[in-house]
Amino acid sequence: MNHAELKQAILQAKQETGTLVLAHTYQDPDIIDIADITGDSFALSKAAAQVTDKRRVLMCGVRFMADTVKILSPDKEVILSHRKAACPMAEQIAPERVRAFREEHPDVCVCAYINTTTALKAECDVCVTSSTAVKIVKALPAERILFIPDQNLGGYVRQFVPEKEIILWDGCCPTHHSVSVGDVEAARAAHPGAKIAVHPECRKAVVELCDFIGSTSEIISYAKSVDGDVIIATERGVCDKLRRDYPERGFYQLAPHKLVCPNMKMTTLQNVYDALLGNFGDVIEIEEELRLKAKRSIDNMLKYGG
Repeated sequence: MNHAELKQAILQAKQETGTLVLAHTYQDPDIIDIADITGDSFALSKAAAQVTDKRRVLMCGVRFMADTVKILSPDKEVILSHRKAACPMAEQIAPERVRAFREEHPDVCVCAYINTTTALKAECDVCVTSSTAVKIVKALPAERILFIPDQNLGGYVRQFVPEKEIILWDGCCPTHHSVSVGDVEAARAAHPGAKIAVHPECRKAVVELCDFIGSTSEIISYAKSVDGDVIIATERGVCDKLRRDYPERGFYQLAPHKLVCPNMKMTTLQNVYDALLGNFGDVIEIEEELRLKAKRSIDNMLKYGG
């Protein structure tokens, strides 16, 4: 099949198999084109749970995202589009390390970025997204917070919640963490007058040089709302989306050689088609006891973050 035929075959397979296709914004434009719902990881999980007429879900993203869909929709068959698509940050902290820390520090509230494995979520008290992290940490009754795994997002939160002790470990997103001050300076020199919108998963020194800090969806909203050119300091998929939606606007990718997540780009149209037919991908299975433990941290996220 050629490119157009493959897309058409995917649309037909979705209908025949009754599958809801989700795609994270960081996916390639071709994947975005054939998805039913696109957006941030947790927004996709919530959306899938609200779709009652589809009992099968294909997640075009990385493993923790498919796991979160399954946590919220245990009655649905959930498939990860590419079994090797994993988030390096999600697997940087071992659950056993958290368990041991809790034993030594029973007064600490463990706050996990949504970008974590199911097993790690099960050891934590509350999850956060990049857009709700500050609000939730402020609302938590505990005075001491262990924020994992992303030291950059945790450091960003710490600036806004100085009244609490926020303990950070050594995790990070390798893609965002790779961006340097020199990359920001080079982008400003190449596009004088352009605003820079950055994700808080980047280093503090980088974030401090930018004009707007926010999650994927917040960066998109900001870029759409301001006049003039905008430099996008997060994964390339965001800039791809903005350029396609607003071809007349000036959107530029900061550090285009760095801000590409290889795991997010693993999924191809052929993978999607094969997964729809049951010949590719990975069906997500989570033991019920583990699912409920992990769901508790997500329930608390909704409790404190709305």
